[in-house]
Amino acid sequence: MKISLEGKVALITGASRGIGLAAAHRLVSAGASVMLTSRKQSNLDEARATFRDDHDRVATTTGHVGRSEDAERVVASTIQTFGRLDILVNNAATNPYFGPLVDIDDVRMQKTYEINQASVLYHVRSAWHQWMKEHGGVIVNVASIGGLGPEPGIGWYNVTKAAVIHTTKQLAYELAPSVRVNAIAPGLVRTELARGLWETRESEIVRHIPMKRLGEPDDIASIILTLASDASSWMTGQTLVVDGGTINQPTGGVG
Repeated sequence: MKISLEGKVALITGASRGIGLAAAHRLVSAGASVMLTSRKQSNLDEARATFRDDHDRVATTTGHVGRSEDAERVVASTIQTFGRLDILVNNAATNPYFGPLVDIDDVRMQKTYEINQASVLYHVRSAWHQWMKEHGGVIVNVASIGGLGPEPGIGWYNVTKAAVIHTTKQLAYELAPSVRVNAIAPGLVRTELARGLWETRESEIVRHIPMKRLGEPDDIASIILTLASDASSWMTGQTLVVDGGTINQPTGGVG
């Protein structure tokens, strides 16, 4: 089945590298025009340069995803540039803290909340009021398998991702039938954001992954493409786990 997004326009947050950039390439290859957004224009320029033959269908605009006024401006810029907004991919994330929840400081707690959790609603709210309320659309939120259960060290990051999963369900309920909202919960993917989790322990980690490798950005991007397309036209409010089988491992318990 060939997926076509001809004539569609997508906005992707955190799109200068990793999953966001891989998703942009997938959507452009399927025929969409894409607005890339992140904080630094230099990073966006480098990202856009990777679209050698598709410059006319790729644009960039800077924005801080954790600020509602930036979300409003970025959505408006997308509509002004391409004339519409059919697909929103909320991909931006951060994890500035590693340690117990009870020891996190206010600054890093707030930063993680703003970028991982609040940014989703900021961009959905802007997309809804500026375009999707009248014209419909598709929203894909990038969560994490960490949002499905506790684990050491990245607990606050996981709390914000759990909130993304529930936000996905709530938005799907509220915005149907004209807008579909789904999420992806990736396992450990070889990205810059996750480098501290895998760089020195990759061989040990992959022994516990049934597929025996880390995820790559394109593994997630291909699912984003499917959720953004009519291939999933009767699907909303769901979170797809894409983790190489990690959460399906036996626990070793009895009974």
